[in-house]
Amino acid sequence: MKFTKLAVAAVAAVMTAAPVAADLLLPSLSYRTGPYAAGGIPFADGYADYLTLMNERDGGVGGEMIKMTECETGYNTEKGVECYEATKGGGALVYEPLSTGITYQLIPKVTSDDIPMHTLGYGRTSAKNGNVFSHVFNYPANYWDGASGMINYLLETNNDDINGKTIALVYHNSAFGKEPIRTLEELAKKHGFKLTLLPVDHPGQEQKSQWLQIRREKPDYVLMWGWGVMNQVAVQEAANIRYPMENFIGIWWSGADHDVLPAGEAANGYKAVTFHGVGKDFPIYDDIQKYVVDTGKAAGTGDTVGSVLYNRGLYAAMLAVEAIKDAQAATGHANVTAPELRDAMENLNITEERMAGLGLPGFGPAFQVTCENHGGDGLVGVAQWDAMAKTWSIISDFKPTDSEVIDALVKEDSEAYAAENNIEPQCK
Repeated sequence: MKFTKLAVAAVAAVMTAAPVAADLLLPSLSYRTGPYAAGGIPFADGYADYLTLMNERDGGVGGEMIKMTECETGYNTEKGVECYEATKGGGALVYEPLSTGITYQLIPKVTSDDIPMHTLGYGRTSAKNGNVFSHVFNYPANYWDGASGMINYLLETNNDDINGKTIALVYHNSAFGKEPIRTLEELAKKHGFKLTLLPVDHPGQEQKSQWLQIRREKPDYVLMWGWGVMNQVAVQEAANIRYPMENFIGIWWSGADHDVLPAGEAANGYKAVTFHGVGKDFPIYDDIQKYVVDTGKAAGTGDTVGSVLYNRGLYAAMLAVEAIKDAQAATGHANVTAPELRDAMENLNITEERMAGLGLPGFGPAFQVTCENHGGDGLVGVAQWDAMAKTWSIISDFKPTDSEVIDALVKEDSEAYAAENNIEPQCK
């Protein structure tokens, strides 16, 4: 695979000196350093390895090779914007920043530059409204789907009645962590549960006071909206106060292998919502092993293959490649442009048959993207950690979330953004 890892200055120099026009350029705004590297590394590995597989096994996409330029952001918003500016001029097709902070800063930039951005289960939730956010896509599910999926699971396991239940939200005190609050507040009104908000400051290593409050108040359930070391600390603190793990549920960014392994057997039973499959019991992983790992072309050491965040990075890359295929089919040429890819992303249709053909049967729910709906169908499942087997298992199928609550919030937030920025309706 044509593959480079460059600092921001070096990327800028390369792009200025020799713009890439003959390849399909997919920048990777990764973070292999900093306090959130534990999550950034496996995602970046999965993203890169899938693209390597396309080159090594298939000779690229439609006969056009993929070139991926990895730019280190350290999960820093300013560096993320610098990476974007350094790489966009080389013919970049789509951005996957893996950061809500970076996403917010890039929304006006990608729109002006006519380059699509995919924020897989993160970013600005109201970007689901393609009528306002023409170049941002957050399929197959968004933050508010995640919040609703948590509550729907509690409803399902309580005979559809959580009236009077107490639920605490332990969340990263940032734009990312605050995303579910409004949704949970609306769901609390609808279902009659009491919501307690417990913010945790960056990077999340100090949580004693929050868990002392949980021990004192004994909420029926604890939800977590964390990332990085915050998750590991929270799971350990829950174990320390003997909070029942089966009543502790994280968002999909709080449900990776490294979040639970440090707590050992005490983490057994912890749950997290998800929008994709777990493990590597899928045919595509045989090809990853054969064409990528065994040939020494893996982005990492190969030890994260099949882990939760590796799978998510692979999923993001797969969705980018499938959109490229659709753009090639629609335009009749292989070396597609960013605007052409944006159009293809807006018409992406991921069916169960298509997933099976890619070696990922049942890996994620089918979904359809439209001009008005850039977020897909928002189906959410639940996974649970088995500490003895050191594996995640899907314990609840991918199911619909509360569209009545979510759609109203998406409409309110996106229309406010449109009014502030004088955006006319994009869909005809």
